[in-house]
Amino acid sequence: MNTQTSSLTIGAVAKRVGVAIDTIRYYEREGLLPEPERRASGYRSYDEGAVRQLRFIRRAKDLGFTLEEIRDLLALSADRHRGVKAVKKRAQDRLAAIDERIAELTRVRNGLEQLVAACPGHGSPEQCPILRALVDEEPKA
Repeated sequence: MNTQTSSLTIGAVAKRVGVAIDTIRYYEREGLLPEPERRASGYRSYDEGAVRQLRFIRRAKDLGFTLEEIRDLLALSADRHRGVKAVKKRAQDRLAAIDERIAELTRVRNGLEQLVAACPGHGSPEQCPILRALVDEEPKA
């Protein structure tokens, strides 16, 4: 292996990618990142491929993919025949899950907004619509 492409320490990689050193070690243990070569001193030695793969993992996490899904995406990215179609399907599935979460959060926000509007902000706690809604067994429509 070329020493120029394999000369990054774990600290240098962590800094370039914007992740913690422990995160890199964790990804190695989880099989998301291949075990790096070791220098004569025993220290890990990384190349630019590791930097690219870590950026891929970080960006996929930022998009909401789980580590298991990222593992699948990494495998699919190497599949020259079916990879792109399967990656698109995974991204569509993730997008649908995000849309469902947004819809749920919107419902929660709207309900809370109604409770805040109905609360006068003074008086006894028993009359507070927010507190009543939290203790009622059946929500009012």
